[in-house]
Amino acid sequence: MVRMSRPRIYPAILREHFELHRQMAFVSGPRQVGKTWVCKSIAEAYFNWDNTDDRRTLLRGPAALAQILGVDRLRTNPPIIVLDEMHKYAKWKTLLKGFFDTYGERARLLVTGSSRLDIFRRGGDSLMGRYLLYRMHPWSVGECVRTELPDKEIQPPAKISAADWNALWEHGGFPEPFLRRQARFTRRWQSLRLAQLSREDLREAAAVRELGTIEVLMQLLAERSGQQLVYSNLAPELQASVDSVKRWIDLLARMHYGFLVRPWFANVAKSLRKEPKWFLRDWSSVADPGCRAETLAACHLLKAVDTWTDLGFGSFELRYLRDKQKREVDFLVVRDRKPWFLVEVKVGEQALSPALAHFQRQIQAPHAFQMVMDLPFEPADCFKTRRPTIVPARTLLSQLP
Repeated sequence: MVRMSRPRIYPAILREHFELHRQMAFVSGPRQVGKTWVCKSIAEAYFNWDNTDDRRTLLRGPAALAQILGVDRLRTNPPIIVLDEMHKYAKWKTLLKGFFDTYGERARLLVTGSSRLDIFRRGGDSLMGRYLLYRMHPWSVGECVRTELPDKEIQPPAKISAADWNALWEHGGFPEPFLRRQARFTRRWQSLRLAQLSREDLREAAAVRELGTIEVLMQLLAERSGQQLVYSNLAPELQASVDSVKRWIDLLARMHYGFLVRPWFANVAKSLRKEPKWFLRDWSSVADPGCRAETLAACHLLKAVDTWTDLGFGSFELRYLRDKQKREVDFLVVRDRKPWFLVEVKVGEQALSPALAHFQRQIQAPHAFQMVMDLPFEPADCFKTRRPTIVPARTLLSQLP
């Protein structure tokens, strides 16, 4: 990875974690999102399971690791230690539990790895209560304009530079293509990332006989970002059962290839209840401008709800709305099980969608926005209005993490 030339928000988040909590910090997220760079930037020591010398040290157990780190020395603050790619070790949970229970007051553990960490983390509960999870996302408008730790959910609007906005749109938010801003490099990077996901991560997480079919499913999903998924339609295309298709899509979501947004139906008359919408993690690989705009918005909103939840501001979800009359709003952000704000995404300025007012009345959401990608930045707080309002994407997204 190229060396990052500008700060991110996640070092501040992780430093606050170790100031306030004794638990280990687990950092999960998509491949090449910058987890290792961020974690190494705040740590005193770094051990990578893929490094043979580090592996020999880790296999000697917690006591040997503690001796090398000098945890018995007097320090103002306990050292922060990064353990990278630990899920590849069959007994990784036993090692972490042993080190934390014995030396947790004298050293702080920061555990990270590829997207597979989130899959392996779910197996068993031996680490329950011993860690807090932080989900890392690609760069966003909000992270372009501020990197300090937020003290509340919504921030004042701040203007993103034209160069950063264009880079996000054309190259996505993953650090290497976002910072390099070269079309040829971005295309090669996208191909390499897809190959690593399908040939490495997928081979470890799926049965060999399923690999070819799942790779075909990945191609189908790449063409359908922002669309509703009807499993019964996908199954014949793949010559597989509906249950298998659901299981494979759940696996691809856990590998951070994409994610699902499910419908919200509480207090919605004749609501759609079953079909989720699928979005790729890398919006720059979506060709259609309308689908790319909706995918960019989905990734920004997912980052916001994950960050707010991880920082303890509440329990947040990302949903969408659709009824049997085919009225639809692209996104709904839910806070503590209560609708908070609606977002309809448009590329060019259009008349206000009547679906916004319709659904806002039904679910009593305080805010409803029609977010337009092409509008110039306005230094006005979107969240001061309660009626359905057309807002610039550069303004609304700047108020999110």
